[in-house]
Amino acid sequence: GFLPLQGHVVRNWKVRWFVLLQDKLLYYKIEGGKKEPSPKGRILLDGCTITCPCLEYENRPLLIKLKTKTNTDYFLECCSREERDSWALDITGAIHAGHPVQVQELHRMKNSFKLLENISLHDIVERMYDSSTGIKLTRNLDQGNRYKETFTGSALVDWLISNSFAVSRFEAVTLASMLMDENFIRPVGVRSTEAMRSSDLSEKFLDDSTALYMFAESSKKNTSSKEEVHFNISELSGKIVKQGFLVKQGHKRKNWKVRKFVLRADPAFLHYYDPTKEENKPVGGFSLRGCLVSALEDNGVPAGVKGNVQGNLFKIITKNDIHYYIQASSKAERVQWIEAIKPLT
Repeated sequence: GFLPLQGHVVRNWKVRWFVLLQDKLLYYKIEGGKKEPSPKGRILLDGCTITCPCLEYENRPLLIKLKTKTNTDYFLECCSREERDSWALDITGAIHAGHPVQVQELHRMKNSFKLLENISLHDIVERMYDSSTGIKLTRNLDQGNRYKETFTGSALVDWLISNSFAVSRFEAVTLASMLMDENFIRPVGVRSTEAMRSSDLSEKFLDDSTALYMFAESSKKNTSSKEEVHFNISELSGKIVKQGFLVKQGHKRKNWKVRKFVLRADPAFLHYYDPTKEENKPVGGFSLRGCLVSALEDNGVPAGVKGNVQGNLFKIITKNDIHYYIQASSKAERVQWIEAIKPLT
């Protein structure tokens, strides 16, 4: 699948097509909408260590870090927490292919807690910010350092249970760890910061009255956002239905670029982002009301499509008669996107 990869010499981000094998991870360059035949590079998994989640970049909370046995670091970025955890699980399985017990334990840990389908992490954070019923922020002292607007680990666990987001303290700790993984909250002070180094999801967050946490800067409400410059904030407020990497043909140059697509409902919009850019703002998007979406057959290049395309094409025509040509990574993924878009048109 597509993943942005940070360069080693120039520390910029490029989208590559990754293929996971039993002993290595290959990545390919996409040229003209088609994967090149030879790999651009490879990551040998023998002796490799994986860090997930990796929080070395505050504005990229969905990173996976791979360190090879020659101490070369690779940073890969995913579209969602689910995609990140799926890649991490499969890569870890390849690294520990000779140790099936470790892989089984990883599967058990990842599947031990599931967030309720009708609740999102964004909803929880919104409730946490509520001035009357949200988490209470206080001043706290930790080893001589004074912190403003913090809360303790045990206070958040109590709040999650009392607001019916979790039924046990174990579930609440796991849920709080997910909030930390997604950069909604962050640890402050020695105890909570040291716990973050744990590889076990249920041990990253401490149910402790001396462990301090606060809202992460990037999740604060009412901060000005560059997204509001070109896009009405209402169209970016809908519930995310689906997101992922797709290849899109440009309107002017007719070249093909990998974009991160985010499908939202209420209101129904499809936005796309440049995953190589640091700022998380759309580079384009449109309302889905009145749109037509359909698959394009792969036998022959349809009119309006330029370049040597890979296939799995579909087209969206807006009510203003603007045509968008998009490639999915497989026929199954194309079907999934079309089925997700159609009910919103």
